[in-house]
Amino acid sequence: MSRKIPVLLLLCLFFLSCGKTNVGAIPNVPVNFSAPLSDPRISRLTAAGGAVTIDGYGVAGLVIYHRPDDIYVAYDRCSSYQPENHCAVTLDSPTFTATDPCSGSKFSLSDGLPVKAPATRYLRAYSVNISQNQIFVSN
Repeated sequence: MSRKIPVLLLLCLFFLSCGKTNVGAIPNVPVNFSAPLSDPRISRLTAAGGAVTIDGYGVAGLVIYHRPDDIYVAYDRCSSYQPENHCAVTLDSPTFTATDPCSGSKFSLSDGLPVKAPATRYLRAYSVNISQNQIFVSN
């Protein structure tokens, strides 16, 4: 009987430690977007500082931004503040930031950093590659 108690205790500890470890994180979903750079949906990306939103990818869509240093970055539109609400950020004008209309949080498009509370986590970033006049966004 004395051996059963430590085994039971270990099993309880195991199951208690198997809780959600990523609470409050933007869900990880497969993303595989590609388009020619001539696609009218992304025409604002031709100039540095341009940004576009693309629906149908990620959790709440994509934001793709052409930084002034000629680097392209992409984020999930799902706000990192209470991501379980799937609130999609909207582009601000000028397009240096995006706003979560549900909480008022703001995010830098340069790196996804929250620049206005209550958000404290970055937007989920995706990998961007440009090859043969095509843009590819994936994770």
